[in-house]
Amino acid sequence: MLRGENIKAAKGKLGVLLVGLGAVSTTFVAGVEAIAKGNAEAIGSVSQMARIRLGKRTENRAPLIKDFVPLAKLEDIEFLAWDIFEADAYEAAIKSGVLEKTLLDSLEPELRKLKPHKAVFSTDYVKKLSGTHVKKGANKLELAKQLMEDIDNFAKEKQLDRMVMAWAASTEIYLEADPVHWTIESFEAAMKDNHPAIAPSMIYAYAALKMGIPFLNGAPNLNLEIPALRTLAEQNKVPIGGKDFKTGQTLMKTIIAPGLKSRMIGVNGWFSTNILGNRDGEVLDDPESFKTKEVSKLSVLETIFEPDKYPLLYGDLYHKVRINYYPPRGDNKESWDNIDIVGWLGYPMQIKINFLCRDSILAAPVLLDLILFTDLAMRCEMFGVQEWLSFFWKSPMTAVGLYPENDLFIQQTKLKNTLRYMMNEDLITHLGLEYYNQM
Repeated sequence: MLRGENIKAAKGKLGVLLVGLGAVSTTFVAGVEAIAKGNAEAIGSVSQMARIRLGKRTENRAPLIKDFVPLAKLEDIEFLAWDIFEADAYEAAIKSGVLEKTLLDSLEPELRKLKPHKAVFSTDYVKKLSGTHVKKGANKLELAKQLMEDIDNFAKEKQLDRMVMAWAASTEIYLEADPVHWTIESFEAAMKDNHPAIAPSMIYAYAALKMGIPFLNGAPNLNLEIPALRTLAEQNKVPIGGKDFKTGQTLMKTIIAPGLKSRMIGVNGWFSTNILGNRDGEVLDDPESFKTKEVSKLSVLETIFEPDKYPLLYGDLYHKVRINYYPPRGDNKESWDNIDIVGWLGYPMQIKINFLCRDSILAAPVLLDLILFTDLAMRCEMFGVQEWLSFFWKSPMTAVGLYPENDLFIQQTKLKNTLRYMMNEDLITHLGLEYYNQM
């Protein structure tokens, strides 16, 4: 790992390769363009808005993170996208209905330039969508090669120095690990044979990692966890991260659950339901895709509450998650949580949460931060799973054999301490020897 002045500079252009040009991607691209032009603020972005404390509190050193570590500049980003529909970024953003037309009109020249390439897609894996802007090939390995050709041409055209690929497309059907996933050789053979265990998101991940490009899995799809792709990332020294952007209801859970546990307040039940009407909601209306999302959302509370260690408080927790497709709501997702808690002497209480959020508005800054921090990790020669970025993931990946850390505040400490370590600053542990020597 390179640190301090040895970190490779963020010079030249950074290519951002987006799988999917729907609500999240168009909101992200439009936001980056508007912020780079000085017409908007990057609210919600840790990399752009947050400060980081350095040294003792008495030193009053708290620079912006973007001024502390060498991140790529927004004006140096170039975009490429794939989608199953031909609409350019302007047309896709209008259809998504997230951003006001007046804002999009002010960015129309920039957004019109982003025309998606044909996507690798099959209704076998996303059953509620269909599109005609889809690649064709003899087999799945051939499709991966077509993706690599798109990337290579883009890099040459834009004279890129570095790239990051991010999956910002739909949730695929639930898949479990298969023997064809064990090795790179068996994975490539399965691609040639069009094996059903090879989903489109795996093909994108393979293409990126094969070319030495970091890959971020913004959905709960099975891909980067499989041994073949992990091995490929390690061999080619590429950072990877996933999975599923942490935005609405799950963000609330990782804020509230740690607070309840820190005060040793018991929880008997946590019922969560959602309505949303964008393309993501339509996809999740299929039971097989919903199962993929459900597994991701259900995993959060167990790792925070640790029922094996605290059986009296959390051993009988009933956790239920529902997602309902409701077209009139569009991208404006609404979630309800009912939490049955237990206090002193076993007395019951309740917490009710009604979160009316804009899904893509929350996801766009998360996508930006992940891309910029992953590019930084690449320049620091940090490869494999980037656990220090678990702050942004609904279901964080870990090193083999470790459980994920889902407490948002522990995740934040890990994120900021990693940045301090990169820049040869002292880690913040709140265990200063000077204080304890005075006791």
